[in-house]
Amino acid sequence: MTHTILHIDMNAFFASVEQQANPELRGKPIAVVGGGGRTVITTSSYEARARGVKTGMAIWEGKRVCPELIIVVGDNRKYTYTSTRINEIFRDYTPEVEAFSIDESWLDVTHSLGIFGSAVTIAYLIKARIRHSFGITCSIGIAPNKLLAKLASDMQKPDGLTIIAPEDVARILERMPIKELCGIGRKMERHLNMMSIYTCGELGRCDEARLTRKFGIVGTRLKQMGQGMDNSPVVQFGEEDEVKSVGHSRTLEQDIDDPAEIRRFLLQLSEMVGSRARKYNVSGKTVHLYVRYADFFTSWGKQTTLKNYINQSDEIYKAALSILSTVELEQPVRLLGVSLSNLKHQAEQLPLFLEDRKKLEATKAMDEVNERFGSVAVTFGSLVKDRDRAGSHVIPPSWRPDGIKNVRVR
Repeated sequence: MTHTILHIDMNAFFASVEQQANPELRGKPIAVVGGGGRTVITTSSYEARARGVKTGMAIWEGKRVCPELIIVVGDNRKYTYTSTRINEIFRDYTPEVEAFSIDESWLDVTHSLGIFGSAVTIAYLIKARIRHSFGITCSIGIAPNKLLAKLASDMQKPDGLTIIAPEDVARILERMPIKELCGIGRKMERHLNMMSIYTCGELGRCDEARLTRKFGIVGTRLKQMGQGMDNSPVVQFGEEDEVKSVGHSRTLEQDIDDPAEIRRFLLQLSEMVGSRARKYNVSGKTVHLYVRYADFFTSWGKQTTLKNYINQSDEIYKAALSILSTVELEQPVRLLGVSLSNLKHQAEQLPLFLEDRKKLEATKAMDEVNERFGSVAVTFGSLVKDRDRAGSHVIPPSWRPDGIKNVRVR
């Protein structure tokens, strides 16, 4: 069965939302940054991009290429609210909606064509509703599969609509750089370039055995990508694969080497991880600690696997501390991350001992208060003075409008 897939990509999403919310920013070069004292540019308006401002630049770099650049501290609640409402619009046209990130989604409209007439009609209806409701634009790609639909949505920005018909796939891919395909990052691109593969056409014609010798089973997938083939379905909410881990990381406002400060941030991250794990009734046996040093380029990660499954914040924290105790820090710390993996879903079960039951009830009460009034309304005493200086509050790439990946933001 031939499918019809839409990929919808919001244009300069964070910057567009800020410009719509504040008319004084419209038509001006702006850059959205995280909420901490030190962060990079998460996105910029098209006016800033035309001046050379790029995602990932330090603020001073952006100011250097565009002296009149306006820096806007991001409002994550505004973005997550808008993203959630936009995905609700998508579901008016098909239940088969897969949120890829906060500003991108795939829609399988195959079974909706009889109602709305054509994929182009659906695309224009969605564009009009988003513009009317939120005053922002999106680019839409229409193609037979997810890989090509995403490729198409990138071909005309901003506010574009691109169709890749089955009969046009080979022609479009022949000279298309391999880096344009979703799933081929810089590292993979370098490896393929070393094999004299630079375009999708060259990748599609490459001998499969040569690719599998180099990349294993991934080689088969790479050849299929070069030919524009993708059989992956649009996975709607509730049908996703089991989540493999729950984690949080944080870029710190300033490099730190004080052990007490590091422990405080680890406790905060452990509470964030534990809270999400408890909300979705998962526990894990493996705790992973990630550290990036002040030079930005040097980092390490280590993990420990416990005998029992845990989701209590203090137990996650103790495991993270035990990992940290095995390492001598070589530099001040720029970023910390804690994650819980090796997960299992479990029904709630009262502990056998009274003290453990009291601890469970206290934790549940804290989670309920924080869910209603904010993630740090109630917290550990040692974190009270740090609740407003936790670091750069940037929405993680894994954020989704629904389910366990719907991280509470600040």
